[in-house]
Amino acid sequence: MNEAQLQLILVDDHAVVREGLKALLEDHEDFTVNAEFADPQSLFAGLPRLEADVVVLDLRMPGTPAPQTIRRLKQERPHLGVLVFTSFADDEEVLAVLDAGADGDLLKDALGVDLLRALRMISQGDSWLDPTAQKALMRARRRQQGPLSTLTARENDVLRLLIDGYSNRLIAQQLSLSEGTVKGYLTQIFEKLGVEDRTQAALYAVRQGMN
Repeated sequence: MNEAQLQLILVDDHAVVREGLKALLEDHEDFTVNAEFADPQSLFAGLPRLEADVVVLDLRMPGTPAPQTIRRLKQERPHLGVLVFTSFADDEEVLAVLDAGADGDLLKDALGVDLLRALRMISQGDSWLDPTAQKALMRARRRQQGPLSTLTARENDVLRLLIDGYSNRLIAQQLSLSEGTVKGYLTQIFEKLGVEDRTQAALYAVRQGMN
């Protein structure tokens, strides 16, 4: 076996997907598929006997959820790369597998060249997210962060000064704005945060970790 070859494990409950992936990958001399499994349970039963650089893991399979599988893989083989390969994933699923330690996420309708590039990058310690996964991650993060993530940079500036006890006049002086403009920003901030006054806005922001 060529020492430069990337050693792979395929985990997907559809045999036709595994066969297609194996044919594609082994058509390139720098890839070799060491093993393939239909479910996470079989993977962990066989893993102690295997060497691998990257596991290509289907997101949705019967049995153990993908995030749990990924966490266990990273515990048992910290340097093993994990590429989640899926036909569809909603925002929260993408966030869950990445938070669990996945090194990449790729849709099954991706071009073969993207799959090969993703595997090479992950094997080198980098990460890979296709554009769809990137957008899903950003949407999920925004929802996770809550209303504060909807504030503009200037609204954040105003809110931070508000937390520090600055009056409208002092906020205006600090940011080189008119008091009327500051009042306008505060109205927008209250609406976005769902609060009614300065005190509620400051308390909400502090409780959310803003300082």
